[in-house]
Amino acid sequence: MSRRAGVVPHGSEAAQAHFLDAAEACFERYGVVKTTMEDIAKMAGVSRPTVYRHFSDRDSLILAVVMRRARSLIGTAQAYIRRQARFEDQLVEGLLFLVKTGRRDPFIRILVSPEHLDMAQQILGATDAVVDLTEAMWEPILAEAAARGELNPGLERRDIAVWLTHVELIMVGRFDLATDDDEIRRMLRTFLTPAFLPAPVPVGGR
Repeated sequence: MSRRAGVVPHGSEAAQAHFLDAAEACFERYGVVKTTMEDIAKMAGVSRPTVYRHFSDRDSLILAVVMRRARSLIGTAQAYIRRQARFEDQLVEGLLFLVKTGRRDPFIRILVSPEHLDMAQQILGATDAVVDLTEAMWEPILAEAAARGELNPGLERRDIAVWLTHVELIMVGRFDLATDDDEIRRMLRTFLTPAFLPAPVPVGGR
């Protein structure tokens, strides 16, 4: 696509969305690794400095694309999680749903694949955006669990978001090591969910 003057929509959010659309189109055509800011500028019909006025570098643009795609799934994921009656089941099935969805997304997948580990560390390690997204995804579920008395009241919500972010990224990148979903469920119930549940009441209530 050749550059054309005056194609950027007015307003910061509309302009950013325009560049995200262009970046996503480039990623699908050339791949995330091979796409340059010049490619994105050409796709958007603007000069490269125009893109830099909205995104400081390529990593921030990649992250913005991934975050937009992930945010679009929050409503669907929360609806799926709420099909489970107990918080323990919501946590296990929710993580499985999010991980499988992430693995199917070519952009999220490339950020957690071993061959692109350096790029992933630079992009994900330089911002709290991923944790913010995890917090937005899980906060309503956690609030409902807390109201039912199913969440350990001693846990800080931000700490939960940080830990779930790590768990999800590890699972996305290492899912191939598991033999089946039931094995993953067993591991989550054994090593993850106990930390989120209230402490059991001793016999006799003491």
